[in-house]
Amino acid sequence: MMQSFIVEHYLNKDVDVYCGGPDVFRGNVVACADNVLTLDSEGKLTHIAIDKIIALWGQ
Repeated sequence: MMQSFIVEHYLNKDVDVYCGGPDVFRGNVVACADNVLTLDSEGKLTHIAIDKIIALWGQ
């Protein structure tokens, strides 16, 4: 359910992702498949397990 929401509303957009603690992941949503969100930040890919996401918002 969350995966389809991310694909429909945030694919190819810049986002901030909060998974708890002090860290916020930032980048452009380049993929969301197999329950993994992939962000690109200046050519560096970050892969985040969708079930760990607490909040996500556009930049």
